[in-house]
Amino acid sequence: MYGKKHPNKEIRAALEDAEQKGWRILQGGSHAWGKIYCPYNNSDCRCGEFCKTSIWSTPKNPTHHARQIRRVVDNCIYQNR
Repeated sequence: MYGKKHPNKEIRAALEDAEQKGWRILQGGSHAWGKIYCPYNNSDCRCGEFCKTSIWSTPKNPTHHARQIRRVVDNCIYQNR
């Protein structure tokens, strides 16, 4: 489990789902709350495009941001094998 929980419950739920699927969550950064990293970070994985994603602390639309996080995790080509 990552350290401090995300302040938004929808984003927090998406992060917990990602963590259960093996994604690594690192908090901190200059503008982002943190980042998630694919456990299968591989050069074959969509050219690395979806191997990491920033998590914003106060997105304009938290519901949309949570959906975006879930979409990145669910569309991992190695996750769906």
